[in-house]
Amino acid sequence: MNIALPAIIVFLIVLPGFLFRSRLKLAEQTSLDYSPFGLVVTNAFLWAIVLHGLWLLAAAWLGSPLRADVLLQLMWSPSSRPDDGTVLAVKASAPRILVYFATLYGFAFVVPTLARFAISHWRLDRIGARFSSVFRFHQAPWYYLLTGADFETGEQPDFIQIAAIVDAAGTPTLYVGVLIDFFFDPDGQLDRVVLTNVQRRTFSRDKTAAGSLDEEDRRFYPIAGDYFVIRYAEAITFNVQYVKLRPTGDDPNA
Repeated sequence: MNIALPAIIVFLIVLPGFLFRSRLKLAEQTSLDYSPFGLVVTNAFLWAIVLHGLWLLAAAWLGSPLRADVLLQLMWSPSSRPDDGTVLAVKASAPRILVYFATLYGFAFVVPTLARFAISHWRLDRIGARFSSVFRFHQAPWYYLLTGADFETGEQPDFIQIAAIVDAAGTPTLYVGVLIDFFFDPDGQLDRVVLTNVQRRTFSRDKTAAGSLDEEDRRFYPIAGDYFVIRYAEAITFNVQYVKLRPTGDDPNA
């Protein structure tokens, strides 16, 4: 028990830091970092220190300061079980301890989730924004490329067109369509994109400098179906085009 109990206490203490970090970050990599001294662990410990510092200050202000002697007795008791005084102290403070951890875990889950939503909604992470270096999600490069999140409010693209060359049965083929969704593998690499309104043509039929619009239309062949999936690993090249629809002519509502 003198080994398991301290481990449980340490787990309960550092868990809010991991929870806060996981809800705040936007990362494409889903595989875990098992390095005990890695960036994930370091950040989680720092967040845990900040959160517990705030909660302990609030508890002291409300008249329930930390009993450091009880905490040390629980974690480093030389006997197989804490002494009776420690057990009674924990039992008497059980409701306050429950409220402490319940509110802390709730804060660590809800607040960073709302903060991440606010950052994306008000585009505080956009390149060129005043505090983009602070709010930018540096572990999500594909997110910015495939969502147009770096455009200013009101200038976001109406849709994103993807053009990818895929080796189909030994023939390089160009597929062009409108991006609907995209997915990542556990290592954070782009796994596949989902397109609609897809057309294709063999790359050998690329347009020439003298090619006309009619000739360009004839070079492409529509693909039947609602959605078309392209695996990024099978793409030779991958082109992203942001399309913004503008009114034409004198009528602004055209």
